[in-house]
Order: sequence, then structure tokens, then C-alpha cells
Amino acid sequence: MPNSPVTTYGGQAVIEGVMIRGKKFYSLSVRRPDGTITTNIEPISSHFIGTLRRVPFVRGILVLAETLTIGVKALHQSSLLASETDDPSDNTISNLALVGTIIFSLMIGIGIFFIFPAIALESVDGFIQSNLISNILEGILRLIVLVAYVSIIGIFPDIKRVYQYHGAEHMSIHALEHGKPLTPEMVRTFPTPHARCGTAFLLTVMVVSILVFAAIGDSGFIGRILSRLALIPVIASISYEIIRFAGTHPNSILAGIVSIPGLMLQKITTKIPDDSQIEVAISAVEAVIQADSRS
Repeated sequence: MPNSPVTTYGGQAVIEGVMIRGKKFYSLSVRRPDGTITTNIEPISSHFIGTLRRVPFVRGILVLAETLTIGVKALHQSSLLASETDDPSDNTISNLALVGTIIFSLMIGIGIFFIFPAIALESVDGFIQSNLISNILEGILRLIVLVAYVSIIGIFPDIKRVYQYHGAEHMSIHALEHGKPLTPEMVRTFPTPHARCGTAFLLTVMVVSILVFAAIGDSGFIGRILSRLALIPVIASISYEIIRFAGTHPNSILAGIVSIPGLMLQKITTKIPDDSQIEVAISAVEAVIQADSRS
């Protein structure tokens, strides 16, 4: 879930756990096979919390890089903590492996959500007279692919549990932002969708890409592919500013309208958690708050 200066804390669901990002640290809480909760605290790299973090449109790229870096680390650690391994040395991931995983993940994501729709539209482009209509149809296909993707993977039991932890993360952040006690009983009174969710960011990227690519003239097949690749940072930056505005202006009518599609999509990517999952999310939130207060 993207971060903002007003409501500081956000995070993501991982395997049998939750990661929460704070001001200077991030926490990872995971339910172990024996039923206990293990919580780790890590500092956030200074590269992600410097002055560039306050520069509009630049900060979007920085947040994306941070999210990928911390997200991959958290997923790696959670997969080990949720298994039977007890070797603490296994919880580390080399810089080379981290970079390789991030690059591979980006390639898969770009291939599915940007390259595939572009190729699919190119195959029927001869029947479409308007380049504007072609780009709009490509964007609509991109949205369909996103919704289909998150829906299909949610069928699998392991991903369904991740979606439940996703809901627990959001509910705990809601309780924190409303100044309520972080107890399972209180957390359960809040909804699973949240305006600053990473799912909302992805959906915003898809919508913004429709507008950006629709403004591009006919550049041929190669030009279409290259433009999709080259403009991803621009689209991500614009999308982050939109999500940030929605998160920092919760009482704004415009922010409310902007948030609606993302909140609707979260009906798929978040599920109602049980109390044990909420306890894990609360553990992660409390741990990172304590770490930030000590610093």
C-alpha cells in the first residue's frame, strides 16, 4: 500500500503474514507453522527516504523502486518463516538475487499488462480505422487482463490466504488512522478496502495509460511497443500522485470519486481475515510504530 506523509503507515500482505512500512523502518510479522508469530524489523534504505521523496512526480519512481525492493525481501523472508526452516542465515537474500528477482518480476508484469495488450491490438489493427480508438481499446483490454489476473489467482487457496492477510493489513491501518485500539475486536469493525492500496495504484496505472497512450499518434508496431516501455515511468509517476492525493484528502469529493474504482477492485484482492490473521497484522503495525518511536 503506497505511503503518504499524512497517514504514514502502509504495507503489503506476504506469505502467512504482513509487512508494514513506517517512517524509517519496516516490520514483517509472519505466523509460523507452530502457531507463534515472528516479527522482524529492518531499516529503510536512506536512498528511499531522502529529499527526492518530497519532489512531485520524481517520488513516484522512488516509491515504486522501494516497494519492489522491500516487497521482494519481505516475500522471501515470509516464505522461509512460514516454512519449517529455522536457519536464520536463510532469511537473507543477496543483492544480486534481489536485483535479478526484481528485474524478472518487472519483465513478467510489463509483458502481461503492457506488451500482450499491445500485440493483441496490433493483430486486429487493420480493422480499426482510428488510432485513437485502437489505443483506447488496448487500454480497455489492459484493464480486463488486470481484473482477470487478480480474479483467477485468487482461486488458489494460498493466494486466497494472502488476500485475507491483505484485508487484515488494511483493517489494521484503518484502526490506526482512526485512533482506535489495535485489538482484533476493534480492527474487525473496519472495512478491508483502503484508498492507498497497491491494487488501487495498479488500476490507476491502467486508467492513466489509456489517456497517455491515446494521445500518441500512429507509430507502427515497433513504435507502439517502444512507447509502452518508455512511458511506464511517466505513467507510474502520474498514478502515484493521483493515489497520494486521494490518500491525503479523504474528505475531498474528487478524491472520493478517484478512489471508487480502486476500492471496487479490492473487493477481489482483499478478503475478510480471521482473528489469527488480524493478530499478525496488529503485531506488524505495533512493531514498526515502536521502532519509529525509538529512533
